[in-house]
Parts: sequence; C-alpha cells; structure tokens
Amino acid sequence: MNAQHWAILVDNSSPKAVFIESLLKGPIPKGFEHFKDKQGLLFSKKTLSEFIDEEEKHDRKIITDTRTQNLKTMSSGEQKKVLLAFLLEQAPDFIILDNVFDHLDSKTRETVKTTLQKASSTISLIQVVSRKTDILTFTEHVVQMGPRGDIQDVLEFEDREDPGAEARELFVEQRIPEPLEPMSYDAPIVIKLKDIRVSYEGRCILDHINWTIEKGSFWELRGANGSGKTTILSMITGENPKGYGQELYLFGQKKGSGESVWELKQKIGYFTPAMTDNFTGYHSVIHMVISGLYDSIGLYIRPTAAQLRLAKAWLQLIGMWHLKDVLFQELGTGQKRMVMCIRAMIKHPVLLILDEPTTGLDDESARMFVSLVNRFAQESDTTVIFVSHRSEPGLNADQVYQLTMTPKGAKGEVLY
Repeated sequence: MNAQHWAILVDNSSPKAVFIESLLKGPIPKGFEHFKDKQGLLFSKKTLSEFIDEEEKHDRKIITDTRTQNLKTMSSGEQKKVLLAFLLEQAPDFIILDNVFDHLDSKTRETVKTTLQKASSTISLIQVVSRKTDILTFTEHVVQMGPRGDIQDVLEFEDREDPGAEARELFVEQRIPEPLEPMSYDAPIVIKLKDIRVSYEGRCILDHINWTIEKGSFWELRGANGSGKTTILSMITGENPKGYGQELYLFGQKKGSGESVWELKQKIGYFTPAMTDNFTGYHSVIHMVISGLYDSIGLYIRPTAAQLRLAKAWLQLIGMWHLKDVLFQELGTGQKRMVMCIRAMIKHPVLLILDEPTTGLDDESARMFVSLVNRFAQESDTTVIFVSHRSEPGLNADQVYQLTMTPKGAKGEVLY
C-alpha cells in the first residue's frame, strides 16, 4: 500500500487509548479508512512494559533474544531502539508511535528519526504525540484530538506556535506559600561530589565526577541515556550504597558518617513520574498535597487545620482548589504532575529533585509546570535540580551540569 504518515496531536485530556485500540482492532476511526484491514503494531510504553514482564516473570526474551543484556537493565534509549527495530522487522502495514521521543536524549532522538525516515517509504507511521516539536518533518497529515476523541485539522507544521511562549507569565497573582515550619540549614553547600567513581559488574558508569551544589542554586542536569544521571540522584537520596567510602557530602555530612536515609529524605523533596504511574491508592487531591509533609504517597493520618490551610493556598496557586476533594486517580496527567510538584515543595525542602517531570506532558501542561518550577527557584531558598532529556522552553536554570559518556565512564562538566 502507499505509505501515509499522520500525527495526532493530543493533550492530557485526550482519550488516545480508545483511538489507538480502534486503529488496531476496529472499528476504524472516521478519516482513517486508509488503514482498514491493514496490519498495525504499537510502539508505546505499555508495549515495552509487556516485553519486560515477559523477561522478568516468564524468562522469555522476545525482542532481546540475540542480546546478552536484559531489557530491564538497558537505558531508556536502548530499550526504545530495540523495540523499534523489532517492530520494523515484522514489516507491518503501519506502526502507531505513542510519544516515541519521550525519555530520549538528543543523540538517540536523531538516531530514531533517521530510522523512521528510512522506514517511511514502505511503512505508514501514525504518531500520537503530545509535543508539537516532536512531529516528524515528513508527516503529511496533522490533526488535533479533542477531549471527546473528536479529530480536527491544525495549522501547518512550520506555522505552529512556540510551545515555550509566555511560560514566565503563569502563576503571577501570588507568591508561593511559606512552609509551616521552615527548615534550618545554614551551610553554603548542600551537596558535594568529589572525584566520585561508580562501577557495576566491572563497567565504569561515573568517572571522577566533581560537582558542588550550593544552597539556593537552580541546576539543570543533562546527559545522554545511560550516562549516570539516575546513579547520581540515587546516591544523593541515599538509595544507592555506591557513595559509601567516597568523597560524597550530603547536607554537610560525609556519606556514611552516621546519617540515616530518613534524615536525608526529610531534607529532600523528590518527584519522578514513575512515583504515580502505577499508583492505585484512593486519596483526595488535598490529601496528596499534604502527604508531602510526611514524605508519603497519600495521607494516612488526619490532617491538622494548619495543614489544610497550607494545602488550600498551594492548590489556589495552581488553580486547582475546586478539585480538592476529587480522587487523585481521576485527574488528568498534567493535573497529577502539578499536584505532585507542589507536594514535593510544600515543606520547602533544602533540596528539590525533579527527575524528568515533564515526560508525557502536552505543550500547555509542560509550559505550566516549568513556570511553576521557576517560581520555586525565584521565591524560596530551596536548591533545585531539574533533570530532563529535552530542552524545556522557558526553564530558567542558573547552571547546567552535563554528563558526557566516554569509554571509561561518564565525565561531568559545568557548562555555565
């Protein structure tokens, strides 16, 4: 058949799962009759998870049968490249690409684009995409999906609005709320890594990393897939023992000098989308916000009047006070991220770590999230580390720490 290439632009309220199911199993959505009775495959996070489960639970290596490394231990970029190669080998009539560029560094992104460009002559590609800038340049048909699944044409690719426009103008009506009990931390340095080296099974991951993070600074942490960003973060949060016996200083104490993981977590606010991807608890929005005071996901004790007032102020800041009694699970993706962001910040921690927080967000939601994080940095003494594989428009980080992979492990460099 003649290959057709589509981009379905979705936001975080779009019923994309229903649309994808209809394309694969019918009835074919209106306007996509070209794909009726054609064989289609799905590239998605869910598909990848299913293959990982097969390896983990049933010891069946389906897409990695020619590799020694398990799928779960690969970086996000490697996982996606392996999955894409497997799907292309099946030579389907079309492939649905559900946010194919999420979690990918710039180099891997270009590699995947090149692969898709080569495949586009024989295989139709249907992108379900949240970010306008991710739309493949050879795409012929670009449409927008509404909250009810309705499909509408949008502007030509070159004419689309910059998704980072006016990011700084959001949340300007009030300052971020003050904490109930300010954290006392007067030292000028929050975290210090001095000549840190980390290896796993004889393979060097980090090679002589030196990074000093000062109080109140706003950092963006960059690096390719598999460059060791997660390793560094896990050592800072106390979840990785590789810091023991090294010159790693956390909140003025050398790692292993008697601090507990609990003491570290009290000083840290942390959010990564994986925290709520599989969350099934039944907690209201306001209780999820308050749970940040206890470093739990969900609230399991009765909140005080002061805590309720504080949560109200935070929810008013992000325009979600009217949703205070809604179950967290019923929120859209963008709304969940905003709630988890203020949950991480509610106690004004010494250090706030945001690990790929905008992954999967549409342009509008990402723009709001970035604007909120900028406010945290501007209006508090909290030190912020923002990790992302994509360059987020409007992010006002003061400094960038770049990890670069070498045969001897990743090396670090302060770019500015």
